[in-house]
Amino acid sequence: MMQDERTARAEAEEAVIVAEADPAAFLQDIRIGAGIRMVADEPAAAGGTGKGPSPYQLLASALGACTSMTLRLFARRKGWPLEHVEVEVRHTKLHARDCADCPEATVMADIFRRIIRIDGPLDRAQRARLVEIADRCPVHRTLEGTVRIRTELAEE
Repeated sequence: MMQDERTARAEAEEAVIVAEADPAAFLQDIRIGAGIRMVADEPAAAGGTGKGPSPYQLLASALGACTSMTLRLFARRKGWPLEHVEVEVRHTKLHARDCADCPEATVMADIFRRIIRIDGPLDRAQRARLVEIADRCPVHRTLEGTVRIRTELAEE
């Protein structure tokens, strides 16, 4: 498929298209829908160019963004005085045998540590409820749910 056809498909379907930008390293060009462009990469120490976030940083960004948006939406609906939300997300891998909550002891567990900072004159009950709501953001639910990835080779 030609580059223009892929671009037209991405714009029409709001698909995410990822293509190598530097085959000698790991730099990737990401196009989303009609006009969003960004890059992904690996750090120079891992053979990349360091020009963009790593795939795991992008995944952590999705979790953080979804959490912040979910809290804002909930507070807005309730009329709560939430002034600002900041979500810090860190990703690590842990051998499942070292993880008490992990179902299988032979695999690596991906751990996302999420630290939420909320500003505004909220009472203790409102703050506690926002922490509960954070676990209901769609990306959080996706990451904790059953995910299936179906891969197919494009026709030439």
